[in-house]
Amino acid sequence: MTPSQERLSRIPGAVLDDLKRRYAEPQRHYHSWLHIAALLGWFDQRAAGLFNADAVFLAVLFHDAIYDPKAKDNEAASARLLAATALPGWEQDAIDRAVVLTEATAAHRIPDDLAPQEQADLAEFLDMDLSILGASSAAFDAYDRAIRKEYRHVLRPLYEMGRRKILAGFLKREHLYLSDWGRASFEARARDNLERRVGVGRRNPT
Repeated sequence: MTPSQERLSRIPGAVLDDLKRRYAEPQRHYHSWLHIAALLGWFDQRAAGLFNADAVFLAVLFHDAIYDPKAKDNEAASARLLAATALPGWEQDAIDRAVVLTEATAAHRIPDDLAPQEQADLAEFLDMDLSILGASSAAFDAYDRAIRKEYRHVLRPLYEMGRRKILAGFLKREHLYLSDWGRASFEARARDNLERRVGVGRRNPT
C-alpha cells in the first residue's frame, strides 16, 4: 500500500465521496480529480522526507475542493472547508497545518512566519501543485487548453492578456520552484514551456 493509499483509507467514506463529487463538477477541466491523483503520485514519491506528511496529504486532497473560476477566494474557501470537515483519527495539528498549506496556494509563496520544517513541507507541496508547468510540452499544452475551458466566460482577448501576465510573472521569479526537488525536477522544462506560451524569444510568435 502506498503512502497515499494508506491515508485515503483513513478518510471517512462520506468525506471522500463529497470531495470526488466536488472534483467532478462541470466547470472543472483541469482542476479535477485527475489533478489530485497526479499530486498524490508526487506525494508518494516525497512522503518519506516530509516533516508532516499527513498535513501535506490533506492539503493535496482539499486544496481545490472549492473551485469557481469566477470567484477570487477559492483557496480560502477550500481551507475553510478543510477546517470544518470532521476527520476522526487525524491529529488536529496536521489538519491545522494543512489549512495553512491550502491557503498558501493563493500566492504560491512561502510566508516568513512559518518554522523551517513547515516551510520545507510547503515548498514541496507548492512544487507538486505547479509540477504541470514542467511537464512535457504536450501535457503542458493540454493543461493550458483545459484552463482556457475553465475560463471560457472571459472574452479571449482579455483572457490572453491576463493569462500571459500571470505566466510572465512566474518567469520573472528567480526560481519557479521553491524546493531543491522541485527545481531539479521541473525548473528547466517549465521555463521552456512558459517561454513558448508567452512568446519569449520566439522569432515568429503566433
